[in-house]
Amino acid sequence: MNTEQFTEMLAAKGIALSPQQLQQYDTYYSTLVEWNEKMNLTAITEKEDVYLKHFYDSISAAFYFDFSQPLKVCDVGAGAGFPSIPIKIAFPGLHITIVDSLNKRIGFLEHLAKKLGLENVRFIHDRAETFGQNKEYRESFDVVTARAVARLSVLSELCLPLAKTGGTFVAMKGASAKEELDAGKKAVSVLGGELVDSHTFTLPEEESERNILIIKKEKSTPKKYPRKPGTPNKTPIE
Repeated sequence: MNTEQFTEMLAAKGIALSPQQLQQYDTYYSTLVEWNEKMNLTAITEKEDVYLKHFYDSISAAFYFDFSQPLKVCDVGAGAGFPSIPIKIAFPGLHITIVDSLNKRIGFLEHLAKKLGLENVRFIHDRAETFGQNKEYRESFDVVTARAVARLSVLSELCLPLAKTGGTFVAMKGASAKEELDAGKKAVSVLGGELVDSHTFTLPEEESERNILIIKKEKSTPKKYPRKPGTPNKTPIE
């Protein structure tokens, strides 16, 4: 996907990008590749692949959820900034918090945000399990996002405690979404969530399946969740 196709395909979805925003994506790409030589941020480095599999794929969440308001968004385990930084560039009014367990990645994100001139972004080095028990952040976000971090039963325990009651957890999944949903129903319910919508589409060009799950936070998460670091993965709520 070249930049022209990227622009046209987003415009077809009602997302119009200014020359400044396109420049930000270009700077994002060059910074990602430059830092990737020093640390492992992504296995995808060809420009057209990054635009398709990272930028366009990240923004696809906005095809099914309205990010045009000044929402407080938390991105769990964003790695090199996906999906929240591509979404933030397209919707500059968002307030973004990224939590990631690797300090080197936080260093990259801080550098990236300066280069892109992003405002209302913060990057926190922490495990999602301990972050979710931090009173300053727990149940304080309008939206929580995660892209391919863990299976849904585990991911729900990392993300739903951060969403405020009435907020939304937007889970970005691949082809295994239906199986994950079946296994993760109990976890979603126990943690206070309810699946209100799921959308399946095909990523252009490579024709791979993507799923966007929209989970509403209907009630407060019980205080014991998330459990200690590593526990959700070892013994998921299933």
